[in-house]
Amino acid sequence: MNAREQEAVLTIALLAAFADGAKDERERAEIKRIAESLSGEAGAPQMSQLYQNVLLKRVDVSQAAAALTDPSHRQLAYEMAVCVCDADAVASPAEQKFLQELRGALGLDTQQAVQVEKEAAALAEAPLPNTPVAAVAATAQPIENVSRQATLSDAEMDKYILNHSIVNGAIELLPQSLATMAIIPLQIKLVYRIGQAYGFQLDKGHIREFIATAGVGLTSQYVEQIGRKLLGGLLGSVAGGLGRGLGRATAGAAFSFATTYALGQLAKRYYSGGRQMNTALIQQTYQSLLGQAKQLQGQYSSEIQHKASTLDAGQVMSMVKNA
Repeated sequence: MNAREQEAVLTIALLAAFADGAKDERERAEIKRIAESLSGEAGAPQMSQLYQNVLLKRVDVSQAAAALTDPSHRQLAYEMAVCVCDADAVASPAEQKFLQELRGALGLDTQQAVQVEKEAAALAEAPLPNTPVAAVAATAQPIENVSRQATLSDAEMDKYILNHSIVNGAIELLPQSLATMAIIPLQIKLVYRIGQAYGFQLDKGHIREFIATAGVGLTSQYVEQIGRKLLGGLLGSVAGGLGRGLGRATAGAAFSFATTYALGQLAKRYYSGGRQMNTALIQQTYQSLLGQAKQLQGQYSSEIQHKASTLDAGQVMSMVKNA
């Protein structure tokens, strides 16, 4: 995939990110930051310029699609757009309209495109688990503002968070674009399990708001993951195996590991303290934990790569649906 084709695919991902017209300023700012960050990498397309082109409507779906002639690249662009549209829930009517337009512009087989949409929707709609992790006894709703004793020890909780972080880092190294879409559902389930361990029964709406409050954009997280995978040469038929582009891909794995670890540790503090943290403290604590997680990641890079070598897309989908 040459630079022009990379730009086209990334443009389609950005168009998908703004397709519903409902992104708040926080999410827009995060997508802009990601575009600038990726633009600063040697040999990478100028994503900051692509971001401006999309935001100012200088480019449309048909123009971006026209740059893609290889059928596998067109399929890849569509898969990534579906991932982005389904990031914060199943695609809205506006996003569905965008995907329909994109499907036509890319000239995709309808049956194949619909299958991608079904797989993505299954991940986005995956229910929260009904049964707790070992030793987690879900009982009555706890009283707010009261410190809680978890049904797991600190060591068990930390190990649980670390394992999830390693898995999400490993998923970042898989070549399948839809595998990337599993990361946020697994983060949601991680927060759910931690809340459950402290006696809280949570729903997806609360967890998504908790994640967003911490400063982790759902759509922007996918844009960054997809961008790093694409620039690392790890997506679809252009991948050439796990070893290709491993430097950039490892940076993406570090991002997913660190984000998941920081969210898990934040949730542990938040629910153990009876949900007393205000917005400012949640964000401050998350940023502090994220810094710690980025330093910690280096210790587990070999485990992340080993885990990636044992995973495939089917196993990842099963983890989301059954975890």
